[in-house]
Amino acid sequence: MTKLHRKTALVTGGSSGLGLAIATRFIAEGAFVYITGRRQAELERAVAALGSQAASIQADVSLPGDIERVVETIRRERGAIDILVANAGIVLPQTLEQATQANYDRTFDINVKGLYFTISKALGLLRSGSSVILVSSIAANKGVPGYGTYSASKAAIRSLSRTWTAELVERGIRINTLSPGPFDTPIMDSQADTPEGAEAVKRQWAAAVPMKRLGQPEELAAAALFLASDESSYVAGIDLIVDGGAAAV
Repeated sequence: MTKLHRKTALVTGGSSGLGLAIATRFIAEGAFVYITGRRQAELERAVAALGSQAASIQADVSLPGDIERVVETIRRERGAIDILVANAGIVLPQTLEQATQANYDRTFDINVKGLYFTISKALGLLRSGSSVILVSSIAANKGVPGYGTYSASKAAIRSLSRTWTAELVERGIRINTLSPGPFDTPIMDSQADTPEGAEAVKRQWAAAVPMKRLGQPEELAAAALFLASDESSYVAGIDLIVDGGAAAV
């Protein structure tokens, strides 16, 4: 039997990159997966690739009304959620000298507020025994110039996972954090204005990893599967780092 047989999962930010890889792996292991994202065209392409065990709901997690619509759709169609991966996030590099309120607000609205209310509003659908995976980053524990707001937002996620582990344990809901390092995804490409610049950014990040390469999305999906499945039934409140050794060395 597959590891997620007949489970229902929600993956926010699931139309590309890490979220799409996680959705793909979950489906391969028997789950029905809902993905969300802001861009309808990307969602449609993703669902076409994922197949009949996937459905998409267009939503911006920074808008509580959108989150409520996602939750109500799943309640109506499936009745409950077994696995929730709060993956939606953005990276908007900006140094302290360049700081703008718009950058700060957008980063925290999506990365923190969006995640916070996704879990809050989905709480009534989470079964006993369900797994919630909060996607943070090794940036939460590192000081990288230009990534102040991003790193702070990811550190907030790690803090929330500790509190929610304590709050929800009696309901049988496991909360864990999954922290990727540098991965080869569209977000990495967005860190530069040209394809040549994007390749330079990738080389720079790969050089900072002891394994001297970027992670592949499927490698993070394998870690997400462990946290989502019953194989991690005695795992709660951890920060599972998947980064080729970047945070440890």
